[in-house]
Amino acid sequence: MYCVKCGVRLQEGTQRCPLCQTPVWDPEGAAPAAPTFSDRYPPPPKSRRYPILAFLTALLVAVSLSALIFCLTNYHRTAWSGYVMLGCALLYFAGIFPFWFERREPLIFVPLAFVLLCGYLLYICLYTGGHWFLSFAFPVTMLAGLLTTASVALFRFGKRRRLLKTGSLLIAIGCSTMLIELFLCISFGGKMFTWSLYPVCAFSVVGLFLILCGLIPPWREYLERKLFL
Repeated sequence: MYCVKCGVRLQEGTQRCPLCQTPVWDPEGAAPAAPTFSDRYPPPPKSRRYPILAFLTALLVAVSLSALIFCLTNYHRTAWSGYVMLGCALLYFAGIFPFWFERREPLIFVPLAFVLLCGYLLYICLYTGGHWFLSFAFPVTMLAGLLTTASVALFRFGKRRRLLKTGSLLIAIGCSTMLIELFLCISFGGKMFTWSLYPVCAFSVVGLFLILCGLIPPWREYLERKLFL
């Protein structure tokens, strides 16, 4: 150990240099500096959404049970209470249940919502004795679910080329209207291409314009500034 001022070698335990009286500084025995920040994490803020979610859940359960009890008391059968109960279940799992989680994954809950919607439409079809579920409701709902899930996936996992993605999705939505009209003709009859050509043309024009803007750098930069993309 040496003096930091004059360089004289010092004995162990010396407090001051015998030559220049400079206090001895020992880097190994020096006391650690006090931290300038607290080592305790602040408590996480209490979320206010859980009481609201619990209240909405209890409200939907109460509405479902009230409808069921009313129908059993007055009609001695479920009657229209099935619509109410399944509608409340659909509303809960599609709009309330995902908010119980801190991190909501839309690629899971969006397809789940469309699957539940298919089940609700199937119940209505079977209860009313219709034959429109497999030929119309099921393919249209699955098509809407596919387009919605694709939109979420494209914009969630990639922030680049949004104009190209938006244009492609608009063209796909426009073309899907022809499939919807086809399912309508199969299920309920009628002529093809009576109204679907209008949305196909409109969506295709806008979609092609966005794709063209995405491929031309000056246009792309201008639209991205204007639309905050």
